Amino acid sequence: MRNVRRVAVALALVAGGCSMRPAEERALKDLEVGRVEASGVAFTVEDGLAVVRQVEAGTLTLWGSAPAFHVRAVSSAGANETWTVVVRNAMPDAELTVKVGDEPLLVDALPGPLPTVKRWQVRLPAGAEARLTVAPPLWDQPRPFRFAALADVQEALPRVGDIYQRINADPTLRFIFFSGDLTQRGTIEQLEEFQSRLQESRIPLFATLGNHELLNPDPRFHEYFGRGNLHFTFQGAHFTMIDSGNGSLDPRAEVELDRWLEAGRDSVHILGTHIPLVDPIGVRNGAFASRNEAASLLAKLARARLDLTLYGHVHSYYVFSNAGIPAFISGGGGAIPEQFDGVGRHFLAVEVDPPAQSVRTVSLVRVD
Repeated sequence: MRNVRRVAVALALVAGGCSMRPAEERALKDLEVGRVEASGVAFTVEDGLAVVRQVEAGTLTLWGSAPAFHVRAVSSAGANETWTVVVRNAMPDAELTVKVGDEPLLVDALPGPLPTVKRWQVRLPAGAEARLTVAPPLWDQPRPFRFAALADVQEALPRVGDIYQRINADPTLRFIFFSGDLTQRGTIEQLEEFQSRLQESRIPLFATLGNHELLNPDPRFHEYFGRGNLHFTFQGAHFTMIDSGNGSLDPRAEVELDRWLEAGRDSVHILGTHIPLVDPIGVRNGAFASRNEAASLLAKLARARLDLTLYGHVHSYYVFSNAGIPAFISGGGGAIPEQFDGVGRHFLAVEVDPPAQSVRTVSLVRVD
């Protein structure tokens, strides 16, 4: 009789609209990232690859979540025409181009306070639709490049600057690909501090969230750093991040993942997420909550010929293969170390060669 009551309660919760999917709310938040309307202009960041931080008095401020992104601006009759566009967490060599149809508009570059803060002024004609592109030169041309991979800063946030200094010392690294756990509890104060500390980096950081961002009952990751599930391309390589903060992937996000895997099938494609799909070591069961779900996702990644998986969560450094795909657990951003590897704080330097459709090297860089 007791079991019957439990089933009845569960059915009632489902019927009443109570979600049994822990990441569903975040997957829905993903869809709203990058949208705002002000002064008669509706701005939409395509694919949610930038966060609208502020819009007022003819100034649009964005936080970039990818090396290159597009913004659609639809102006109504009588709308404000002169806009200052500010992009924080931008590539240091990013430029702004604006077109109405095929007609380019004049853009004036303004000085910025940091290499990763870019400012421009542009006139958006009232009653027209414009497309703004924020990107480095030749960003869509396949060329080899290198990037840094990092995860799990957490309680080491006050001293993460030494990692940024090591990254700054390598001028070939183009951006930081961060696989979650930026902070210890995901509070507004900690997210603000992470953002402030990032000013010490000469290059931007593009992140998904980790389980520690969810310790705050009111998670604010999306407001600061954008989508938990996202996909972007750079110089011929595809990058995908998925939100595994709950040790699972929401079905809505999996639908997007299918589309992204198909888009990157014939290119270099790298996936980052916080919690490993499988735990090759087993010291803390640091893997997806469901082995069946993990196996299904790995089979999907293998069929799509993914080139590399990058994980965090386990505060160590491990190299292995999952479903034939090279895999790295790199949780050395400063969080309390597992101390099973003897590596300590570190990041990875990854070299990709899109013309050759390959990941050339993944190198360990120790910080202390």
